[in-house]
Amino acid sequence: MCVCPGPRRIGIPVRSSSLPLFSDAMPAPTQLLFPLIRHCELSRIYGTACYCHHRHLCCPPPYIPQSRLRHTPHPAYATFYRPKESWWQYTQGRRYASTPQKFYLTPPQVNSILKANEYSFKVPEFDGKNVSSVLGFDSNQLPANAPIEDRRSAATCLQTRGMLLGVFDGHAGCACSQAVSERLFYYIAVSLLPHETLLEIENAVESGRALLPILQWHKHPNDYFSKEASKLYFNSLRTYWQELIDLNTGESTEIDVKEALVNAFKRLDNDISLEAQVGDPNSFLNYLVLRVAFSGATACVAHVDGVDLHVANTGDSRAMLGVQEEDGSWSAVTLSNDHNAQNEREVERLKLEHPKNEAKSVVKQDRLLGLLMPFRAFGDVKFKWSIDLQKRVIESGPDQLNDNEYTKFIPPNYYTPPYLTAEPEVTYHRLRPQDKFLVLATDGLWETMHRQDVVRIVGEYLTGMHHQQPIAVGGYKVTLGQMHGLLTERRAKMSSVFEDQNAATHLIRHAVGNNEFGAVDHERLSKMLSLPEELARMYRDDITIIVVQFNSHVVGAYQNQE
Repeated sequence: MCVCPGPRRIGIPVRSSSLPLFSDAMPAPTQLLFPLIRHCELSRIYGTACYCHHRHLCCPPPYIPQSRLRHTPHPAYATFYRPKESWWQYTQGRRYASTPQKFYLTPPQVNSILKANEYSFKVPEFDGKNVSSVLGFDSNQLPANAPIEDRRSAATCLQTRGMLLGVFDGHAGCACSQAVSERLFYYIAVSLLPHETLLEIENAVESGRALLPILQWHKHPNDYFSKEASKLYFNSLRTYWQELIDLNTGESTEIDVKEALVNAFKRLDNDISLEAQVGDPNSFLNYLVLRVAFSGATACVAHVDGVDLHVANTGDSRAMLGVQEEDGSWSAVTLSNDHNAQNEREVERLKLEHPKNEAKSVVKQDRLLGLLMPFRAFGDVKFKWSIDLQKRVIESGPDQLNDNEYTKFIPPNYYTPPYLTAEPEVTYHRLRPQDKFLVLATDGLWETMHRQDVVRIVGEYLTGMHHQQPIAVGGYKVTLGQMHGLLTERRAKMSSVFEDQNAATHLIRHAVGNNEFGAVDHERLSKMLSLPEELARMYRDDITIIVVQFNSHVVGAYQNQE
């Protein structure tokens, strides 16, 4: 008899009569953590724990809770997210036996998965101009979507001072986050260039001479650039700097970093929209620019120049500063605000930008027009274009776009667009010697960990100092033997806590593998990393992290000079 329970929601704690079959073999933390995994979900997490012959006939596609989706599906398209009733009834007649088995990833296999996308960069002590306030950075990604919708970027500004770092969280596909990760830093760098340098670059293009390099990229081999769209992207960027040249009166003025960041974000989003409206004679590029425009992405970008730290945020990724207090403890300072329904100022902003009769519909069920979680994003032209423009572009577009039900669907209560903006909220912070590091991460991290835990874990990793906290059992009834097991785990953790060579990897290990007592549980980590693609997204989101470490000596020297 097949143990598959049918197409019910996953992620709600449900008691399972078959759980004792496995629980005796589990250590205490896992016993306390896993009553929520039932029949078929348990089998999928264990890999081969409950193998069902002809699984494609008796196990329906899982139902994805709307709370885990960046877009809420309209009722008209509910079939995209749950199996048809007639199909499920038909397959109920076919049931098969299963033989439970246990399967865990080994520690080397876990490490291989966690470290597959890690990248580290150490800034040279002298960069040719001045000593950098950035020692280096670690970054990593762990996918939940297939393909991953997150992106990351890091680059050094060559014609101006400073370093750019950013994380980008895509939704409705990865096309927009990919484009923004490739292009945004160029728009920022151009916005920061003085008038004379812009003229020099334009003259070089006109005469066919080699261009001055603007950015030095720091990329993992998996962080690719779209070669097919490079010419299109360059032409749009050139139009932007030509306009900056024309707008400049010739007077030497100091560049305002905040204004440059805002202008770069808004201009790139405008170019994404314009490229989709104009189209391209190349069929591949024409479809690409439309995919970029109809998908979306949030962005959280940091610009570090000496002791001047600017964070530009659009959406719900976050920037968190790690501060070490005099007693050695760690505190978190938030340098960005989420642009979603939990931010009352964002909700009020949206209501003020639209007529009063839309006050109840502009934000519905904590989503923009009842559909979109972030209230600011690149792309997402379905929330920006007029209905006539959307129809005209779709009808004249390629068949792939015209046949896509999502792109043809008009959001409900869509009266006074645009409802969405890519304009960032820019935060400035002057670095101090006690500011040790900055964490940039997509919401996949912040959904699983509190900001204070994130800063403490990174701080202890970077300094090599682990402050022991009393073990809290959170109301669980723990036997003396279980408590002994927890203390043994803690001691083992102390010997292996620094096995990671990358701070972002270390943070992901905790985000995915922490048990209810705040310790990394290998069984839990193994199970979470063993989840198949169609299940992984129900338990977590893509996670992308950049940890920037500051040079306290250089930061202190800046202060002493003043």
